Amino acid sequence: MKRLLPGTVAVWFGVFLLGLSFSVPVYAVKNNEVNDALSANPAPTEKQVLSDSDISRFTNAITQIKEFYVKNIDDKKLLEDAIRGMLTGLDPHSEYLDEDSYKTLLMATNGEFAGVGIEVTGEFGVLKVVSPIDDTPAAKAGVKSGDYIVAIDGKQVSDMTLSEAVDKMRGKKGTPVALTVIRKGEKNPIAFKLTRDTIRMVSVKSNMMDNGFGYVRISQFQEPTTELLITAVENLKKSSGGNVKGLIIDLRNNPGGLLETAVQVADLFLSDKALNRYSKVIVYTEGRQPKSLYKAKGKPTDLIDGAPIVVLMNEGSASASEILAGALQDYHRAVIVGMPSFGKGSVQTVLPLDQTHAIKLTTALYHTPAGRVIQNVGIKPDIIIENLKITDTSKADLSMLAPVKEFQLKGHLPGTKTTSNTDASLDTLAQNQKDSTLAQSDFQLYEALKILKSMAFGKDMLLINSTSVAKNQ
Repeated sequence: MKRLLPGTVAVWFGVFLLGLSFSVPVYAVKNNEVNDALSANPAPTEKQVLSDSDISRFTNAITQIKEFYVKNIDDKKLLEDAIRGMLTGLDPHSEYLDEDSYKTLLMATNGEFAGVGIEVTGEFGVLKVVSPIDDTPAAKAGVKSGDYIVAIDGKQVSDMTLSEAVDKMRGKKGTPVALTVIRKGEKNPIAFKLTRDTIRMVSVKSNMMDNGFGYVRISQFQEPTTELLITAVENLKKSSGGNVKGLIIDLRNNPGGLLETAVQVADLFLSDKALNRYSKVIVYTEGRQPKSLYKAKGKPTDLIDGAPIVVLMNEGSASASEILAGALQDYHRAVIVGMPSFGKGSVQTVLPLDQTHAIKLTTALYHTPAGRVIQNVGIKPDIIIENLKITDTSKADLSMLAPVKEFQLKGHLPGTKTTSNTDASLDTLAQNQKDSTLAQSDFQLYEALKILKSMAFGKDMLLINSTSVAKNQ
């Protein structure tokens, strides 16, 4: 079975895995970002054949380099650089994987690698940060999605190839690396001094947020992610007494990963009835070659039995993240909130050249079940929520964060007294304080939770009304 990678380029440990999105069987491994070379350059109608003069020009270039270059150049290096140059000229995501890069790519799919923990792609001659990976040196230091890395250890990125820049960020655990970053809204460059570390990614984190409403964070789509997510949801069920009222799936700054894993995750929340809308398709790809055609279909399962879902995403959500969000959006299974996603809709396939070398080649574009192309467009949220920052709520009127209740109104009529007004007021104040803390620490998540609660309330009211109608008939 061939493994497809929806990718961007990423520097997890500092490898060329700058933001990948792919899969790993016989053929491929992974990668994730943006590229429209396939649509911009259709296949020629006639087969193009190299002339003798073309071949002569290539061999003459090698001869001239070997004879006149200021230093002696090894033939093997010239050959590898020639292959690397061919791929670099195609698009930002096609690349040559030498022995170290290939080994690192294979390691990364299992969730462990060494480096600073940044997913990057090439843009404007420098490195654009797709997203910092959770709990890594880069994330802890404050590197943000959208930052541009212009220098590494004082050397200009514009003077390097993408692979050279990525290689320069690699290194042994405990060694330092300095990054110079330009950030929108900042007048001066920002300097980061990072210490490389082993990156062990736990791709799924979860917790019960409030009264039966669960939260899962998927930081990347790796081989263990599906099973980790199933375990997380089962634990949420147990902690809520077997009934999850709603679920937030946080895909912010998730740069992608394994295509097959994204399909499996989408499959966990789609019922048979929902899947019938688009013939059970979760994602499909189209490319120039028949081998590039790929269609993934779901198998009806819904871990939370139709409970409402809110998917939270931002500009750093790419590739496999967009596959998941797009599928749940097309099937009307989730409300997508946050900011428009990255727009990585090209598929990279890793093609081995021998036992230790490979090329990562853009082979197709992927589509959502409804046929939407994500490349250069991204997934547009149903509800836009900007990442606002509430800097000080200590003096704010916390009662504004929750609806006013009857007992809080002046001169309200007493009802059946099961709980004192004072106790109820204290409960409301405590909830407001909790809401205030969440709003201050993560405004997008706070708003997502409000939307999820509204969806659950609407579903409950619909169920009550339908039951009432059935009784009256």
